[in-house]
Amino acid sequence: MASAKRHDYHILPPSIWPLMAAAGAFAMLFGAVNWMHGSGPWLFLMGFAAVLYVMYGWWADVVVESQQGDHTPVVRLGLKYGFIMFIMSEVMFFVAWFWAFFKHALYPMNTYEASAYVPPEIYAVDPFHLPLINTLVLLLSGCAVTWAHHALVHGGSRKDVEHGLALGIVLGIAFTGLQAFEYWELIAHKDWTFGGDKFFSTFFLATGFHGLHVIIGTIFLAVCWFRVRAGHFTAEKHIGFEAAAWYWHFVDVVWLFLFLAVYIWGQAVVIA
Repeated sequence: MASAKRHDYHILPPSIWPLMAAAGAFAMLFGAVNWMHGSGPWLFLMGFAAVLYVMYGWWADVVVESQQGDHTPVVRLGLKYGFIMFIMSEVMFFVAWFWAFFKHALYPMNTYEASAYVPPEIYAVDPFHLPLINTLVLLLSGCAVTWAHHALVHGGSRKDVEHGLALGIVLGIAFTGLQAFEYWELIAHKDWTFGGDKFFSTFFLATGFHGLHVIIGTIFLAVCWFRVRAGHFTAEKHIGFEAAAWYWHFVDVVWLFLFLAVYIWGQAVVIA
């Protein structure tokens, strides 16, 4: 009895995952730098594979811990704070791309290059075709995830939770497919190339990284769908589901800002 647990904290056993994560991330970064200098992508791909394996194994352990009852209210609060800090770091990541876009659009030349204002090279994309459709698709997916979350928290049927998640996943996949088609249209028919211009680079990096986040969020939702089918999550304990919903809504909001800034405001600058 003297060794019985008398606190709400979860004391983690020794784990190899932090060391493997650090080694994989270092290999991926070092490999990326070497790849850019013509050494080939193999070290980068090995590091990337190691990071993916760590993500799978580490999060699988977290799921097991939650099912064993280790996620007490104090632990769940810590997980929420940690995920909020992660979202904040992601916000600042996208702030950098918005900063680059607006800087190029409002003041494209450095002071040592020209003393007079030079209009920026911005190539408009019609925002009211594929971009608008993609916006509606992503907003509808956010509504579907909210439906699933509401059903889980307020005692709805688990079928509603499953169906809401499934609809959100399908719409997320549709968004990715439509964005890939948009890229193909721009590259094949308008000769847009990454790195060919400041605008091209900013456009592809901002929308491309957002697309990567959509893919990650879709996988996140898919994991939650499988967990719901396995009987995980209750109205009181669903931190994994809540994190997925927060992440998906973050992706929605970022896309709204991208749509307003890059597509609509960018077209207005070209027309003006």
